[in-house]
Amino acid sequence: MSVELSEQELIRRENLNKAIAAGINPYPAELFDVNCSAKEIHENYNNDKIGYKNISIAGRLMRQRIMGKASFAELQDSSGRIQLYINRDDLCPGEDKFLYNDFFKKILDIGDIIGIKGYVFTTQVGEISIHVTEIKLLAKTLKNLPMPVEDAEGKVHDAFTDTEQRYRQRYVDLIVNPQVKDAFIKRTQLTNSMRSFLNNRGYLEVETPILQPLYGGAAARPFKTHHNTLDQTLYLRIANELYLKRLIVGGFDGVYEFAKDFRNEGMSRFHNPEFTQMELYVAYKDYEWMMDLVEEMVEKIALDLHDSTELKVGENVINFERPWKRYTMFEAIKEFTGIDITALDEAGLREAAKKSGVEVDDTMGKAKLIDEIFGMHCEPKMIQPTFITDYPVEMSPLAKKHRSKEGLVERFECICNGKEICNAYSELNDPIDQRARFEEQLELGKRGDEEAMMLDEDFLRAIEYGMPPTAGLGIGIDRLSMIMTNSNSIQDVLFFPQMRPEKKEKVASEEEYAAVGVAATWIPAVQKAGYKTIELLKAANPNKLHQEIAGFRKKNKIEEALPSLDEVKAWLS
Repeated sequence: MSVELSEQELIRRENLNKAIAAGINPYPAELFDVNCSAKEIHENYNNDKIGYKNISIAGRLMRQRIMGKASFAELQDSSGRIQLYINRDDLCPGEDKFLYNDFFKKILDIGDIIGIKGYVFTTQVGEISIHVTEIKLLAKTLKNLPMPVEDAEGKVHDAFTDTEQRYRQRYVDLIVNPQVKDAFIKRTQLTNSMRSFLNNRGYLEVETPILQPLYGGAAARPFKTHHNTLDQTLYLRIANELYLKRLIVGGFDGVYEFAKDFRNEGMSRFHNPEFTQMELYVAYKDYEWMMDLVEEMVEKIALDLHDSTELKVGENVINFERPWKRYTMFEAIKEFTGIDITALDEAGLREAAKKSGVEVDDTMGKAKLIDEIFGMHCEPKMIQPTFITDYPVEMSPLAKKHRSKEGLVERFECICNGKEICNAYSELNDPIDQRARFEEQLELGKRGDEEAMMLDEDFLRAIEYGMPPTAGLGIGIDRLSMIMTNSNSIQDVLFFPQMRPEKKEKVASEEEYAAVGVAATWIPAVQKAGYKTIELLKAANPNKLHQEIAGFRKKNKIEEALPSLDEVKAWLS
């Protein structure tokens, strides 16, 4: 399959061929020994000038200011940028000046990855720079970087800011918008802080299956696949809860996992079908204890990342200092809607939901109705970290019944910046009650609820061997990362978020062009002029197209006779 190349891409391939013809390997295999970074030089050179007399650094060539016998350039490595000074006679001390006159000035392109050796100095205007004594091509780039340009009025043009393109081509985004790295670095710092907190308490990090014969542990629609050898349907996990509880049954007192989970649901700036959460299960604890742990852990994360419990998120300032506000589910709904749902049955809830503007349908049971009322009227108004506790039993098939409140379970969620960031229970360990809850979920599934849980006989068998009283937690790493990095969209904290299929530009085949009379020689000219489909070609101005073909023929030194204007008109008829 032929790939149409732009003029700039053709020039880069020409430069690639020039390098090869000169005996330069554009993709060498041997290591290039790097002994410093741009950031390290900027931070330390003024205090240690002797230590930077023989440096070796590698990165991308991002700018060139080519002059006569001396030029400046800019190199970008993973830590930042630094100026290069290239003097012809220092780079090429002998008679042969190829390395400067041809290689540096003509063969190298912006974006090429190069290795540099030399020494650090300060220019007359005070800029820390590298005086280059050796230069080596490490990787030739064949595509143009979308480099922003600032005009005389200070306006920036050609910046790589289109969000869809940034998410699709994250590799380009990271090169030309290096500040986006900060969010991903902070995300890693977040998980490191959380892992350190849990490890210091003696909990064991484990791994559980991603491919599962039954999905469970959450109310969600799964992705389904098939194992050919076993001839068995398998599901990508929607949660790892039931496997972690099996480990508690097996005798571990505290286990946790940073898990990739998958839910076959809608996408938004808060939802990605593939997401990360940390689940923790600790024996002999309850949900009150877990609330205290979450407060302490997230407060520590904020301090580790920002040296403060306060941070700006959008227009809000969020404070993670303990203690956090706490409401029961019913208290929160009454506080934000004025509706007291305590004594309402399903019909009453349905009516209350309709009156409050919630869209309802016949598949919704009590749990779904309460969840929709809360999600519409309460959750978006909770900006500061807030615990919502004591949910109706119908909403929580895996949580233990409340010790003193009939019809409720010992469960909490933490809402922050208008979204849930964690969910936790005093875990249900009564196997008879658990079976009954699973059976209720099966009934909801029969009514059309695609998010109803399946009945997991092996999990029931496990807890029939006895599971100690246990507190369990699931905390969304993506959403917590959004808050901790002040990111507006979940896509901003995922290197490669799920995207809709990229629309491919329609291009007519050679056969289709030939059918209307366009010879193979002139197809590239027609396409370059923008007529990539027969429909576009038919709508072309014949005089303009004829002139463009003539210009293409002259530029590319094509010997074949130019089609006449009448021939071009015939293509369009």
